[in-house]
Amino acid sequence: MNAAAANADPSLVATVVVPEGSGLLDLPRLARLREAVPQAELSVLSPGRAVDFHLPPGLAAAREAILSAMPGAPMDVIVQPAAARRKKLFLADMDSTMIGQECIDELADAVGLKAHVSAITERAMRGEIAFEPALRERVALLKGLPADVVESMIGERITLTPGGKALVRTMRRAGAYTALVSGGFTVFTGPISTRIGFDMHRSNTLIIENGQFAGLVADPILGREAKRETLIELRDARGISASETLAVGDGANDLAMLGEAGLGVAFRAKPIVAEAAHARIDHTDLRTLLYAQGYRDEDIVEA
Repeated sequence: MNAAAANADPSLVATVVVPEGSGLLDLPRLARLREAVPQAELSVLSPGRAVDFHLPPGLAAAREAILSAMPGAPMDVIVQPAAARRKKLFLADMDSTMIGQECIDELADAVGLKAHVSAITERAMRGEIAFEPALRERVALLKGLPADVVESMIGERITLTPGGKALVRTMRRAGAYTALVSGGFTVFTGPISTRIGFDMHRSNTLIIENGQFAGLVADPILGREAKRETLIELRDARGISASETLAVGDGANDLAMLGEAGLGVAFRAKPIVAEAAHARIDHTDLRTLLYAQGYRDEDIVEA
């Protein structure tokens, strides 16, 4: 469907996803959700895990209605236009999004400064301090650390977020282009993007001298605006409409990218990001981004 057709279709879809095995989409609870949006047509994407409510125009408050039907339940609800929900371009943050760690904090642990650096990282991700000077400050503390520590760190400390491989590989099989775009470092994004299956990666470069980190990061720094510019660059190069793009992240430096995307999703994000994003995932994993696009279990490429 082209962008003009997408804009002409005002109908919405609410995708409800719950943790696997939670029982929150058993028949009695599903009936309760249907009562919350009686005008909607139901379709099952994953038995017991994900359903779509196809909504008539004008039901933008469906998310609140669905959540209020089961208050306090660990349930993620994404409401979006039904047209163009299947995306052709996907950009993802790395740290605390596609992986469970902040790589710079793990590097700082190797020099005994994890608590100090983690505190700076947290403030930067919450938008309390500017990203670029905070990055330079933290990188300076790594001076003298052997660069080969990264290989063992990736093998022993870095964990992939559940659902991430399936998300990227399913979208690629369907013809989408995928990019890992991080305010972190190429020494991590290179191997991690390969491990997950991204088409490309883009991040910052740590300067290495004589096999050790020099405490410096190469210019220009990839931060908030650079992430947004990467989305626009990849979108325009492929002739993809804005509505056909998807981005996910958790920190303040992701805000511009999430705002530019057709669907910008905050993943277990800092409050400033969760409040600003088009949608949020607080309780489930990255497979939710496939269900939000209308993929069913049988469509998903398992890692």
